[in-house]
Amino acid sequence: MMLFAGNHCLSDARLCILLAPLMINQGPIIIPAPKSHHPFWSRNPLNFDTLFMKAAIMLSTYAATIPPLKRALGNLASILEKGQQYADTKKIEHQVLLNARLFADMYPLTRQVQIATDMSKGAGARLAAIEIPKYEDNEASFSELQARINKTIAFLDSIKPEQLEGAETREITISIRKTELKFSGQDYLLKWVMPNVYFHVTTAYNILRHNGVELGKQDFLGHLSRGV
Repeated sequence: MMLFAGNHCLSDARLCILLAPLMINQGPIIIPAPKSHHPFWSRNPLNFDTLFMKAAIMLSTYAATIPPLKRALGNLASILEKGQQYADTKKIEHQVLLNARLFADMYPLTRQVQIATDMSKGAGARLAAIEIPKYEDNEASFSELQARINKTIAFLDSIKPEQLEGAETREITISIRKTELKFSGQDYLLKWVMPNVYFHVTTAYNILRHNGVELGKQDFLGHLSRGV
């Protein structure tokens, strides 16, 4: 698919995606050069930057929240499974890995999983304006951590797209170490939730890799050919 603007051919996939609503068929889109006096631009007074920003809004809050969180947690579950298999093969007590840390002042593997799931269920609940599920934080085995991940994914699955409509502008307030933080829904998701989830999933990965579990980047990314 090609986009022609004046004498310039723009094959950037982003432009093809954002201008898709203008397409009638899959042939080339012929658009006069920007800033020309052609009637197209008088009817469509948007530059490409503005078009791209408006197209980004088309990604719903649901699509930016639920599928990525489910995928991260699913990949975390697979990483933990490899950790358990490694411990069984090497005849290592499971508690050795579950209590392992990258450094003395960092949380152990178990706590990394707990925080990743807390962030995920908290995000879904706060953005949907529903009650956050409460967990006991008493997991002491790989199977219990897997159960925690599974019930978090099940909770995320219970949230419908319409529950997150308009959530990007919803005011979100959280309390961290007696400090109150206020976000818009969008900032909460992009600047707090997603970085934290990826941090703790990555740290769980690093703990197990550091202890000899055979993991690679593909384990963190998951199978790209499948959905969440």
